[in-house]
Amino acid sequence: MAKATKKQALGRGLSALLKDPNNDINTISDRNADQVIGNIVELELESIEVNPFQPRTHFNDETLSELASSIGELGVIQPITVRKLDFNQFQLVSGERRYRASKLIGLKTIPAYIRIANDQESLEMALVENIQRQDLDPIEIALSYQRLLEEIGLTQEKLSDRVGKKRSTVANYLRLLRLDPIIQTGMRDGFISMGHGRTLVNIEHKEDQIALYEEIVKNGLSVRDTELLVNTYKTKPKSSKQRTDTPAVPRFILQGKKELNQYLEVNITVKNSGKNKGTINIPFSSEEEFKRLKNLITSE
Repeated sequence: MAKATKKQALGRGLSALLKDPNNDINTISDRNADQVIGNIVELELESIEVNPFQPRTHFNDETLSELASSIGELGVIQPITVRKLDFNQFQLVSGERRYRASKLIGLKTIPAYIRIANDQESLEMALVENIQRQDLDPIEIALSYQRLLEEIGLTQEKLSDRVGKKRSTVANYLRLLRLDPIIQTGMRDGFISMGHGRTLVNIEHKEDQIALYEEIVKNGLSVRDTELLVNTYKTKPKSSKQRTDTPAVPRFILQGKKELNQYLEVNITVKNSGKNKGTINIPFSSEEEFKRLKNLITSE
């Protein structure tokens, strides 16, 4: 008990040190830097700004509320990480969920590790820390890998070392970004798995990817079934006449069909007759479902 009290008091002492204009710390060589940099300090939440390099853009309200409740009961168990910007001003490097949850329940301070880092180092730390999380979908991971390659200038070999993954694993994630954006969204929303995506990426044309994707979702195909479907597609001869007679499905139909499926909660079918014309078929299995669909369609 005495040890915990001493540690907490030390944190408050370091916080006071950071507020002293005569002891402003901007580099690791500044006076008293060794007492602050790399240590846990209790920082005021209002002195911390969010990280503009944060790879994560969506925060689930329900899980955030659950975390806030846990913090209210037990406190912030794992400190956040910040970098020093200016006198008594800091920027998040990692731990934005803990930061948001603490603000949600009205906390004034939060325990934090303080780092000295430039913009590039901050981006790299944020991306690598983000990749280590367990709840990322494959597209989020792939996009983080891509940013490390393009914005930090890492090679795939150095990237694999930095994130602790085999180079082949990194390459497999990056290949997912060759999928049509509609399929990437489907993967992020959980309609298909990374295994499905890795199989579909072998299809060159995006419209063919989407056609197979819709068949996978409609029939609930497994990854193994998808592999067989793709192999059949790739070995099936396609005549030029067949490609000419079958009009390509416009993007607005593909996107609109997905939105209608989600809104109506049924699997509609759209028949494309070309020149932006076609028919929409909405299935129902009972009088009650018909009335539900009618109310959704006619409600203002």
